[in-house]
Amino acid sequence: MARQPRVVAELGRPETPAETAARKAENSKRYRDAKTLKNLVWALGASLGIMLLIVLIVPRSDTPLDRDVDVDAIAAQAAPVSDSPLAVPELPDGWRANAAELRRSEADRVTAWYVGELTPSDEYIGLYQGFGANPTWVAAQLNKTLATGTTTIDGVEWTVYDNRESSEDVGNARYGLVTESGGTTFVLLGTGTPEEFVDFATALIPTIEAQQ
Repeated sequence: MARQPRVVAELGRPETPAETAARKAENSKRYRDAKTLKNLVWALGASLGIMLLIVLIVPRSDTPLDRDVDVDAIAAQAAPVSDSPLAVPELPDGWRANAAELRRSEADRVTAWYVGELTPSDEYIGLYQGFGANPTWVAAQLNKTLATGTTTIDGVEWTVYDNRESSEDVGNARYGLVTESGGTTFVLLGTGTPEEFVDFATALIPTIEAQQ
């Protein structure tokens, strides 16, 4: 005896061959979609696990990433291309040099010896020793800010650029000192305290006097 087609409750009658095929196709699609989602969740979990493993096994150091630059050695290498002595400031304990190099401004045709220092208060002060510098070059270093006064440090007069209260974006030129000696211009700028600027300016006195 032939088996009668199954009566579908929702239809109240047996399925037609087309309806049976459609139902099976829909069930198959649901199965594939569910399997794809499970695979995606598994892959995501595996990726997170690998990332966590890398974080755990890669050695880390608590040492700050600030570079410790040997200014004396770099100045000795650069000295042959300079007609003037390069400043190698002897600063108190707590200062850390993180850059030292000769820089060339093609716009102003000025070559400058640059030394970057991190101060004891973890701020920044940079020195630009410009040879044959001009006012345009000086203004560019100080982000075109205006002088606010003068000060004398160990017998050397400096022009002061105090922008600490300014609402303008002046970059690193929050505070600056500028002086000239024998055709060489010294620019100090950065975010250090005025006391730290005095320490830096004082350390430059031997080089400033040597330019005269």
